[in-house]
Amino acid sequence: MALDSKAGARAAPVITMPDLKVEGLAKAFGAAPAIFSDVSFTVSRGEAVALVGSNGAGKSTLLRCALGLIAPSAGRIELLGAELTGLGGRDMRALRAQTGLVAQKHNLVPRLSVLSNVIHGLLGQQSGPRYWHQALAPRAAREKAMAALEKVSMADFAQRRADRLSGGQSQRVAIARALVASPRLLIADEPTASLDPAAGEEVMALFFSLVRRENVTVIFTSHNMTHALEYGDRILGLGRGRLQLDAPVADLCAAELRKIYD
Repeated sequence: MALDSKAGARAAPVITMPDLKVEGLAKAFGAAPAIFSDVSFTVSRGEAVALVGSNGAGKSTLLRCALGLIAPSAGRIELLGAELTGLGGRDMRALRAQTGLVAQKHNLVPRLSVLSNVIHGLLGQQSGPRYWHQALAPRAAREKAMAALEKVSMADFAQRRADRLSGGQSQRVAIARALVASPRLLIADEPTASLDPAAGEEVMALFFSLVRRENVTVIFTSHNMTHALEYGDRILGLGRGRLQLDAPVADLCAAELRKIYD
């Protein structure tokens, strides 16, 4: 499939109610010092935000807090217009069903087919064993999953077992699984960490051609300064327990980003 370049891929985001609003966020585990504190930022609808910082800065922890997967020690989070504090289990699940996650580890079920793995991406919106395996899934679910695989050029691999894929193919399937439920907000945690440079560039170009075409809000972490500058609209820099940077990509260069790692 043809991959879009960033230039001209989409217009600048229209500022509306933010898809994510974080205020005064802090997180500590047990009696240990806080990993980060007093972190505040917003992410607008349709925006692509790169989150950078050294290992241990708390990037993955921050994203898990944002999705309500772990509770912060202090602060408040509004996700897709809903405040997470005190949100009940059913409401939290309904909210998360509007989000997608591409994790560092692809977390595919090795012995199941590619198609079955992508169908699992609908489990946030549906429940029950019919969505565990392609043979049991409703026709509409199989059609959605195949459409998602088409988008990542993996439809020909639908019946292949997940443990027989290359790293790049596995990541494409993970992206299809995240997109199959048409999320409003997509979080990608080091989406190219396990890939060689060529495969990583291919996956990033594919990933952002899709999310921009569908106007999905994206937050992604990366140690690759080129990726952060090329694919982000804005960059957040987390370091020394604080948010050290929040600026549009147009105002930054790679040298300025590297200061976050000092």
